[in-house]
Amino acid sequence: MTNSLIVVCLLTMIIHTAETLSYSVRYAGVKLNKIAIALSLTGIIVLVSRTANMIQAPLTAKFVDYAKVDQGFPLLNYFRIILLASSLGTLIAIALFPTFVGLFERVISKLEVEGSIPKLLTSVTISQLKNTRKYIRKPKMRLYNIRYLGIPKRFLVMNIFVTAFYTVGVLSSLYAAHLVPHLSTTASQASGMINGIATILLTIFIDPQLGIITHKATENVAYRDQLGKIYMLLMGSRFLGTLLGQLVFVPAAHLIIMLVKLI
Repeated sequence: MTNSLIVVCLLTMIIHTAETLSYSVRYAGVKLNKIAIALSLTGIIVLVSRTANMIQAPLTAKFVDYAKVDQGFPLLNYFRIILLASSLGTLIAIALFPTFVGLFERVISKLEVEGSIPKLLTSVTISQLKNTRKYIRKPKMRLYNIRYLGIPKRFLVMNIFVTAFYTVGVLSSLYAAHLVPHLSTTASQASGMINGIATILLTIFIDPQLGIITHKATENVAYRDQLGKIYMLLMGSRFLGTLLGQLVFVPAAHLIIMLVKLI
């Protein structure tokens, strides 16, 4: 089981690193004033995230099946380690953010010339891959400047809670299936209940505000210079959301159990 846990943790890190790095695509697009092209590249990030999730989900569910056979199996500890991997993946994305902004600037410029993703991929040479080292940058964030960025506190708080719900959605449903074996199938399919709440909050409160922030940066050069710091702040709130997931994980599982019993 240890090897399976390592694989699941690696896939979880990939999922959260990829999703968090979507901010670097947006920022690169704003810096080049080619936000439409940049947003089209987010499909690649979504593909990476969903592919990793497609492999990770059944491997994680296997832990629940193993816990049915072995009563001493530390399922809760395994799930908390997986949640910790999500936090680590987010931290990796924060560290890689400046580097990937530079890389995506180059990718966006090349995509505009080539006209399609397949042509872009086939045009990449070994020497170009070696040159990616020059884009490596260290993340810089001065905390005392945060209060001047003009981001509403409620927006950051909401981003923390939405991230927490998304982080624990699948894991809480699987843990609920473990807690109520007679309703295990129903509970394991109930992750949509938690993710549904997160989706509603995301659609109403997060996405519009993020769109406004990005739009301001495309029209205001002075604001554009602050956008990188704003995205770093948003990624930081995502990291706090993954940590909050450790606290809401078990309560979310019990909430799913309550809802499943009402069905």
